[in-house]
Amino acid sequence: MELSLSTRTQGEHTVLEVGGEVDVYTAPRLRERLIELTDAGATQIVVDLGRVDFLDSTGLGVLVGALKRLRQAGGGLSLVCDKEPLLKIFRITALDQVFPLFATVEAATEAGPAA
Repeated sequence: MELSLSTRTQGEHTVLEVGGEVDVYTAPRLRERLIELTDAGATQIVVDLGRVDFLDSTGLGVLVGALKRLRQAGGGLSLVCDKEPLLKIFRITALDQVFPLFATVEAATEAGPAA
């Protein structure tokens, strides 16, 4: 399955909408896009996983790497996810304690800057 990526600005946040499958084959594209956004000056990124059907450990690694880069730049990364199978992955890996998780993009952007 293909990976779709689209970006928009909402308030002080850059929202990256991700669709499809994030796996060993598609994760490099996601990594490149997140690096591009950071290099372009985005410091508050919301990754919307609402249209993601599958996420593997490579995809998780990309998200963790992006969070580290953004924190070093004084910014933060929030995730939007309301699908139970994906939420279960975050709970099992304890990454639900690392990433701010929100049910909607609006909730993520209204929460203010991510840590």
